[in-house]
Amino acid sequence: MSRRRYQSGCLYREKRKAGPDVWAFRHRDGQSNRKEIIGTVEQLPSRKAAMQACELRRANINRNIATPRTMADLIEHYRQKEMSEDSSKSFSTRTAYDVYLRNWIVPAWGEHSLSNVRTVAVEDWLRTLPLANGSRAKIRNLMSTLFNHAMRYEWAEKNPIRLVRQSAKRERTPDVLTAEEIRALLGKLEGPYYVMAFLAAVTGLRVSELLALKWEDVDPSKMERVLTLRCSHRCR
Repeated sequence: MSRRRYQSGCLYREKRKAGPDVWAFRHRDGQSNRKEIIGTVEQLPSRKAAMQACELRRANINRNIATPRTMADLIEHYRQKEMSEDSSKSFSTRTAYDVYLRNWIVPAWGEHSLSNVRTVAVEDWLRTLPLANGSRAKIRNLMSTLFNHAMRYEWAEKNPIRLVRQSAKRERTPDVLTAEEIRALLGKLEGPYYVMAFLAAVTGLRVSELLALKWEDVDPSKMERVLTLRCSHRCR
């Protein structure tokens, strides 16, 4: 068996038609050459700084580890490792993560390399989303989780999302229905919709928990005690 040669790669400065020059790192990937953009000369002002940014990539290349080229690659790896049915995450959590990834994160950041995801850029992007602060904060936290995953596998040296500022504070006070309004609402519903609305009203379940609820999750022997405790707490 022939011994695999150690790769140092080639780092060089590349001009762009628009914007600052970038540092490019080229190495062999099987029988072809692969080029990765390490960062701009504004982010890495010296060749020494660019060389240091290449160290982790060079180590992964020589250990024959398939380093994700883009955020989409990282997300796919995270899905396989952390979002499978065998993972410790609940069905509702996996469902919520999937919605945020498919609808927001992948379309905006999927083609970006990990090194090109910048703190301020993510912060500005979050402000443009037509979502409540709570949903924006969840997207921010999920992106931070993705970078923690990358750091765990030594694909990234830092988590740029940790410094992203995004409040989860409500923008308006929620409209709480009175007992009479709940009774009127239930009078207009039938079948499974009646059951769902009734359970939400008397148990305080979240929408995601309600949608994920199964018959085997319900223990009739404990229902009377749970409902009594909740009703007594709300009547104080």
